[in-house]
Parts: sequence; structure tokens; C-alpha cells
Amino acid sequence: MRRARAAIVLACLALMACGDTASDNESKQPPALPRGMRTLPSPTNADEAPPAVPFDATTPRVLVKAVRTFPHDTLAYTQGLVIDNARMFESTGLFEKSDVRIVTATTGVAERKTALPSSDFGEGIALLDAKLYQVTWKTGRGYVYNATTLALLDSLRYDGEGWGLTTDGTSLYLSDGSNSIRVLDRDGFRVTRRIAVSEAGTPVPMLNELEWVRGELWANIYQTDFIARIDPISGRVLGWLDVSGLLSADDKRRVKLRGGVANGIAWDAARHRVALTGKFWPHLYYIDEPASLAK
Repeated sequence: MRRARAAIVLACLALMACGDTASDNESKQPPALPRGMRTLPSPTNADEAPPAVPFDATTPRVLVKAVRTFPHDTLAYTQGLVIDNARMFESTGLFEKSDVRIVTATTGVAERKTALPSSDFGEGIALLDAKLYQVTWKTGRGYVYNATTLALLDSLRYDGEGWGLTTDGTSLYLSDGSNSIRVLDRDGFRVTRRIAVSEAGTPVPMLNELEWVRGELWANIYQTDFIARIDPISGRVLGWLDVSGLLSADDKRRVKLRGGVANGIAWDAARHRVALTGKFWPHLYYIDEPASLAK
């Protein structure tokens, strides 16, 4: 009888220990994937664990602060963000819910939307020559829209996954969740060059939303609070922007429960400021201009 009681006690202790470990592990897990990303039929770059950036303590790092705050659609799974004078363009993701939209930045209200086919998962966008380019996640298919009406003008093809998209005014830059950024010509979407992004010699994967900011490439690192400032020639990370202080503690909890993360960078050339947001974020934030961030 004593042996039986001892066995029961040991079993209970083991279960309690497992429960504590599971709780600890759960608290360390990245945000849950939203419903529109679950049950994937094949592995993708999104299945990788988020990198523990920054890798090098000597790389400049800035905790960004908001100078203006505006409402943002909390149903928007933000994949791409572009500001052109008074217009803001936004691309949203998730299967059966993806669209591209023109938004009033000060209210977060969409003035115009064009939905994607239900089989497409919308990703990054770039505005070039009055045309809005958009890529999708896994189909290798993208779209070209009239930037005023969002009427579909053309489609395009590329290899692999599409994540972020931006332009320097001449070429397009495409991320795919790895540490590689493809430079593409605007017409045939042909790859003209590849940029291998690294910090202190260590590859930086999970490059997501992209933006061209005063001669630098900026990239959200998926499922982290960091934006990398990248030299587009060498691929070297010049510095980090830490966006962890933008959301309140309550907003962070709500966003994380829904699978939302920081994603969305737009350079507002007219105001010399950068706008930031995220997937399911309740706010769009304007932060200080890049020149002051580097100080």
C-alpha cells in the first residue's frame, strides 16, 4: 500500500512539473498565427522561428517614440503600407480576406478597396509611375493597379514567396521571409540583383515589409519588435529601430492574442516622417524623421 501511495504522489508531482513547464513555454511562444494562416499544406518561410535580433550589441539601436497617433483598422492584417502626399495605400493579408485599399491616414477609414481572389494571400505593395504593385504570399502571382482607382491593370509572376515590396523610384525590391532581398526590374519583374542581409556577419532572416527611406532599405523582422535599417548595396544592417514602446500594454495583449505583430512602414516624403503600424494594430504612428533617429 505504501508503494502504491508513493507511486501516486510521484505521478502527481510529475504532472505538476509538466504543467509548470508547459506554462513557461507557452509564455515564451511567438504570437499565435491568425485563422487565415493556419493548417498550411506545405512548409513556408513563415514556419521558421523569429530570429533573436539584434545579434550585435554594437549596432546602433533606437527606441522609437510617436510624435502623432491616428486610428487604424483593427481588422486589417497589414502587409504593405505606402504614403504618397495625402494618400495612404495599404495591403492586407489572410486567405479570403485580402485586399488593397486607399485609406485616409488621419481616420483609418478606407475610401476605396479592391479585393483579391479568395485563394490569394495579399502581401507587400509599392507605388511606381502611378501604378500600385502588389505581391502575394505563396502563389508566385502579383497584381498591378491603377493608383487612383485601384482598377486592375495587369498581373505578374515571380518565383518563390512574396512578403515585402518597395521601390527606390526605379527598381522594385522584394523580400520573401529569408535574409535575401531581390532587386527586380519594373517591367518583366526579372531579378537583376540579390541583397544578402546580415548583421556583423550573421544572416538576418524573416525580412518582411520593406520601405525605401532616404537611400536605406528598412525591413520589419517578422514576429519581432525590430526594424532593420539596411545598406542596399552591401546588405549590412546599419541600425535597429525598436518599436516595442509604441503600443500600450493592454493593446499589446489584445494584438498578440489575435496573432498580430509589427508590420507596416511608410516614408512620408511631404512631412519628412515615417509612419508605422502593424497587423491588427489599433493605431498608425508617425515617428521622428530618420535623420534624428540616427543621433
